[in-house]
Order: sequence, then structure tokens, then C-alpha cells
Amino acid sequence: MAEFTRLPGIGRKTAQRLTYFLLKQPRETSARLAGAVAALGERVRACSRCGNLTDADPCAICTDPRRDASMVCVVEEASDVLAIERAGEFRGVFHVLGGRLSPLDGVGPDALNVPALLARIGREPPVHEVIVATNPSVEGEATAHYLERQLHGSGVTVTRLARGLPVGGELEYADSVTIAQALSARRAMGDG
Repeated sequence: MAEFTRLPGIGRKTAQRLTYFLLKQPRETSARLAGAVAALGERVRACSRCGNLTDADPCAICTDPRRDASMVCVVEEASDVLAIERAGEFRGVFHVLGGRLSPLDGVGPDALNVPALLARIGREPPVHEVIVATNPSVEGEATAHYLERQLHGSGVTVTRLARGLPVGGELEYADSVTIAQALSARRAMGDG
């Protein structure tokens, strides 16, 4: 039970229910779960191109020839990629920052995967648009403005997801319709 409570969103009562559930199952069920958790740590890595979590490098999104590599959607975490993919509207590729600027938590620009994003801009195929899809929180907005400054003068159009996502909310928990509308109504950054 103590190990389950270390997981986000799992309190003491939920940990107790999960533990009792597993105790009532055949041993194979617990072994399969333990094997999946062990494999997670052994096989899942960050994609060398985009930073998304994957068991193949480069990831399936980066290697999909149907994706538009000239359009890069920048997100804070790999879970945000899943949220945007659920909407089914975005056909470009992603770049995972691995966090957001948060001076109070000691997270500065050096902690984010920004150099790899900047390196992608000058490569082939050329990037024409960077969609900044950070969360609409104070830290997400600060990260978006930092990225806009870093990309200024690169010749790349920098857009931001449209409002519609609740301020202070997390992309990971938004419904697919809201994400789809935010993607389709994105605007250039710096337009007020």
C-alpha cells in the first residue's frame, strides 16, 4: 500500500483498494503488472528527436511520413502529446520541453529541452511554424514568452494555442473538443 501512495493521485484508501484487488487476483495478474512496471523503466526512453516517451527511437510520430514536419507543437510534458493526439486534429510533429519555467521551484531555462528545439529549426525538412502549447498557467505563459523570445528572428512563425483551455488548467485533463478548438483557433504570439 505504501508504494501505491507514492503515485500521483493515489491516496491511502485508493492504495488500500488496489492492494486488496491485487491480492484477490491470480498470481499471474500481479506478476504481469510487476513485469509491465519493470519494462517501463527498462524500455521507455525519450525520443532523440522530440523528447516524447517511446520504446523505439525515433518515436512513431517522428517517423510517420504522413506527419507535417514543418509544423512543430511544443508541449511541456509527454502526457500533453497524448492529450493533443486524442483530439485528432494535429498532423504535425511535437517537441517536449520536459517541464516549464518555474523560478520558485528552481526550474530555469537550462532545465528545459530548448536547445534541441532551436537546433530543429535549422535542419531539413525546414520548420515553418512552431505552435507553443504550454499550459495556460503563470509558469506556462512565462515559458511561452521565453520561447517566443528565443525564436524571434528565426524566420519561423510562432503561434500560441487559442484560449478556451481554462486558465490554471492542465492540457492533460482537457477534453478533446476543447483541445481541437484551441488548436484550430491558435494565433501568432505577440498579437496581444
